[in-house]
Amino acid sequence: MDNYTPRLKEIYNTTVAPKLKQDLSISNEMALPKLLKVTLNMGLGEAANDSKVIQLASEQLSLISGQLPVVTKAKKSIATFKIRTGMPLGVKVTLRGNRMYEFVDRLTTIALPRIRDFRGLSNNGFDGRGNYSFGIKELTIFPEINVDKLDKVRGLDISIGTSATNDSNALVLLKSLNFPITS
Repeated sequence: MDNYTPRLKEIYNTTVAPKLKQDLSISNEMALPKLLKVTLNMGLGEAANDSKVIQLASEQLSLISGQLPVVTKAKKSIATFKIRTGMPLGVKVTLRGNRMYEFVDRLTTIALPRIRDFRGLSNNGFDGRGNYSFGIKELTIFPEINVDKLDKVRGLDISIGTSATNDSNALVLLKSLNFPITS
């Protein structure tokens, strides 16, 4: 298992990297844009009233990512929402390395095509520094989630960190990795 290379990483090394080198006219291979990390985040506002929500969301996120999520807690007290400092409000996972490539591969080939009336991801998700973020309204697009065991349909925020220095290079990278981003 130590010598295992994910399919998408193999594709990046064999076909995408040489194509990027030519398209972006970058001579140094170390300067080519590549994926650094993928962060999955679920904000759970209803967790303030029900403590089981965090546990259920944590199980769902660990099924999707293959990694145990971290519980995020409130930094400030907000009396209007009945939130106190330190209350659990969400779960998040940061994927790097082989798990990141496996997740991105499953996301682009299996999960995104299962979205109803899907016409592609928006081009507005870039932050100006080469990172891309988007949201998914239903976790049911992932085949790992059992729809019968869901208590409530929840959403998910996905942020993809790249080593690209600008949005145009990041767009070229993500499109070459089969992300359906509309221009």
